Amino acid sequence: MHVPDGFFNAAVSISAGAVAAAGVAVCLRGAKRELDDRTAPMAGLVAAFIFAVQMLNFPVAAGTSGHLLGGALAAILVGPYTGVLCMAVVLLVQGVFFADGGLTALGINITIMGVVTVLVGWGVFRLITRMATGKGAITVAAFLAALVSVPASALAFTLLFWIGGTAPIEVSAVAAAMGGVHVLIGIGEAVITTLTVGAVLAVRPDLVYGARGLAAPLVLRGAEGTTTVEAERPVATGGGIRPFLLGGLGVTLVLAGVVSFFASSSPDGLEAVAEDKGFLGQATDHLFGSWALADYGDVGGIPVGVAGILGVGLVLLIAGVVGYAARGRDRVRA
Repeated sequence: MHVPDGFFNAAVSISAGAVAAAGVAVCLRGAKRELDDRTAPMAGLVAAFIFAVQMLNFPVAAGTSGHLLGGALAAILVGPYTGVLCMAVVLLVQGVFFADGGLTALGINITIMGVVTVLVGWGVFRLITRMATGKGAITVAAFLAALVSVPASALAFTLLFWIGGTAPIEVSAVAAAMGGVHVLIGIGEAVITTLTVGAVLAVRPDLVYGARGLAAPLVLRGAEGTTTVEAERPVATGGGIRPFLLGGLGVTLVLAGVVSFFASSSPDGLEAVAEDKGFLGQATDHLFGSWALADYGDVGGIPVGVAGILGVGLVLLIAGVVGYAARGRDRVRA
C-alpha cells in the first residue's frame, strides 16, 4: 500500500509528515522502556524481516495482490514504540533506495502504514490478552490484531485522500473498495503474523514483547514463613540471543534472496483500486526512479534477490543503530 508521489496535495503531505515526525520522536523516547542492551538488536532483525516479507506479494483476488504491512507484527515482537521505529526505517529505505513509495508521500506512508497499523494492531492485541492469558491467547490476539490493522490502514488512506487527494473521489465507493480488498490482504497478514509470532514463542518466548505476561512472579519465602512477591521473572531464555539472531537473519536472507523471485507480479491493493477508480494517473515519477535499485533492481537489471539482500542489509544496519541508540540503560524485564 505504498503511496506514490502525486496522490496528495502539499497541505496533507506536509501535515502527515509532521504527524510522522512527531510520532517517531515520541517513539524514540518510548523505546527506552522496551529495549535494552540485550534486546536492542531485535529492532534491526524485526525491521529487516518485515522488509523481506513485504517483497513477497501474494495473490488475493483476480489480478490483485497484497503484501505484509508488518505494524502489528513489529509491535508484538518488540513493542509499539519500537515497532513504529522499525516501520519508519523500512519505509525510509524503500522510498529512498527502491523508489517504493513517494518521497513527498513518506510522511503519509509512515503515518498510515506505520503509526496506524501499530496503534490499531497493538490496541487489539492488548485488549484480547487482557481478557485471556497463555500462549494460545497470544496467538489468537496476534491473528486478530494483524487482520484488523490492514483495513484500518486502508481506511486511513481513504480518509486522507478524501481530505487532500489530487483527484475527486466518491469516498464511499473508494472506502468500500479499499476496505474490501484489504480485508483479504489482512487475512494474509494475519497468517504471516501468527506463524511468525508462534515460531518465536516456541523457541524464545522471552524475546516476544507481547508475551511478557507469561513471566511468573518471583516468590520469596522467609524463615518465619513470610512471603515476598518481587518483580516478574523472565521465562527461560534458552541460551544467549546470538544464535536466535543469526537464525532469524538466515531466514530473512532466504526470503529476500530466494523466495522473492516467486512473488506475485499483480498490482497491490492500492494500485488496483486506484486504477479501477480512476486516480492512478495522478501518480508522478519518483525522483530516484532511475536508480539501479529502483523497483527492487528491475531498473538497473539487478536480480530481485540481490536487491532484496542489499535492502535487508541496509534496513538491518539502520534499524539496529536506531534500536541501540534508543535503548534504555536498565535491563527491560520480559
